[in-house]
Amino acid sequence: MTQLLPLFRAVLIAMLCMVGSAAAHEGQDHADQTKSVAQVGTIPRVEAASGPFELVAVLQKSELVIYLDSFETNDAISAAEITVETPGGPVIAAAKAGTYRLAAPWAQAGSHDLIFTVTADGQTEILSGTLRVAPGSPETGNRGGWSFLPPALAQGLKTILGSGGTALVALIAFAAGLIAAMFLRPGRKAFLALAVSGMLLVGSGLAHGHDAGQATTPPTSEIAQRLSDGTLFVPKPTQRILAIRTALTQAATHRKTIELPGRIIPDPNASGFVQASVSGRLSPPTGGFPKLGTIVKAGDVLALVTPPFQAIDVSDMRQKAGELDQQINIVEKRIARYESLAKTGSVAKVTLDEALLELKGLRERRAAIDKSRGESERLIAPVSGIIAAANVVSGQIAETNAVVFQIIDPARLWVEALTFSLLPDAQPATARTGDGRKLTLAFQGAGLTDRSQAIPVHFAIEGDTKRLRVGELVTVLAPTGEETQGLAVPRTAVLRGANGQTILFEHTAAERFEPRIVRVEPLDADRVLVLDGLAAGRRVVVQSPELLNQIR
Repeated sequence: MTQLLPLFRAVLIAMLCMVGSAAAHEGQDHADQTKSVAQVGTIPRVEAASGPFELVAVLQKSELVIYLDSFETNDAISAAEITVETPGGPVIAAAKAGTYRLAAPWAQAGSHDLIFTVTADGQTEILSGTLRVAPGSPETGNRGGWSFLPPALAQGLKTILGSGGTALVALIAFAAGLIAAMFLRPGRKAFLALAVSGMLLVGSGLAHGHDAGQATTPPTSEIAQRLSDGTLFVPKPTQRILAIRTALTQAATHRKTIELPGRIIPDPNASGFVQASVSGRLSPPTGGFPKLGTIVKAGDVLALVTPPFQAIDVSDMRQKAGELDQQINIVEKRIARYESLAKTGSVAKVTLDEALLELKGLRERRAAIDKSRGESERLIAPVSGIIAAANVVSGQIAETNAVVFQIIDPARLWVEALTFSLLPDAQPATARTGDGRKLTLAFQGAGLTDRSQAIPVHFAIEGDTKRLRVGELVTVLAPTGEETQGLAVPRTAVLRGANGQTILFEHTAAERFEPRIVRVEPLDADRVLVLDGLAAGRRVVVQSPELLNQIR
């Protein structure tokens, strides 16, 4: 009985450890833990907005980091003077890498009222807010919990114990006490068993949430995230990396527009085709054929066309040439005889002159036959411009009316659109290319003959026409006679959601963004009109909204 007494003591101590560990777990307040998970903006911070400024101050390692942006556009303001009234007195924040920083030794656990005096671009505003630092916050240096262990080991133990439950902790405590009692000397069994079990008791209690500071301690790093209600939390550093820009919405009356399919065509007064009037073989002029993009002037020779001759044509030409040669010889002998007789007066001068004229005509006819054998048709540029299209190869047979070259003036281009309803005359319009480029259009005229049950309408492109191609498809946005009320926002602000709905992001707070489902219709090449789903005077993300939409 005496030998079993130390063993009985160890078992009793281990059982007490089991009860303590179970109490440590069951007494935990899970409401606090859930609250800490739901927190957003994990590092202590304060937000304020007034006039043209929006400010976010974040406590990082006993230093207050201030982000100052334009309230309307969300542009970072780097050239400002900020004076902060702190519990330790007024301090001027130092500008550093686009932020403003000041030491915050006063930032201990509790609430701290701060007053910011901001001066930038000749404007001064006073902003105020309260910085709340929770007990055990990583920024205060009091981490608690498993601080006596290495961080990696502490995190691993918390993960294991947090998911294993009370039974596992109690079993470990009991086994440790029993083993210590069996293998140590009787005088030390009870003491060491108590020490080992006590350490496990303290560890299990800390692991399961008896440390109130650890239960509400948020992580020390912040990341952009989508919250359970669908809103987005995006810290200011992330906003600057993503280059988020916003704009205020304003209600106004606009003319309704319709979208028309169109394509770019050359100005008919500054373009032309080069065609062959007869079939023949193409040959290059001096210097060769002009290349695509070559600048040419009206009257330049671009190619030569040599018409082919059939065998019967060659035979006829030889026969005619022989007849002309024979007639030329006869007339030449007649003229020689007339010249000798004219000296004596036997032949009148008029007879000699007629013979000379007849000889001249025969020789011209003979020369024309020789010329027709090797003469080529010259293809000449009808207008000045550049070679936009070329269908020419040396030796190629050009058919009659076949387009050999197309010449256009790249500075004078038109857009041809098709509409199913009449448009107001002399109304300017806009067009949007496939890469999102905007074109300003001037109305030129509309046809009176339908083309595939649509009315062709011509517009002239005003302004820069570089990088535009003839035949390129565009979307024309032409105004109608109706008016409508709405909010004009850039097209870049509107996205297509996963469910097919049209959405845009509203900047509701300094670091909060909310998706809004809206109904829109086209306004012009740069903007759309929001008809429903958004109120006037709200900040809308107009740059990089697609990056916000990727946040999960």
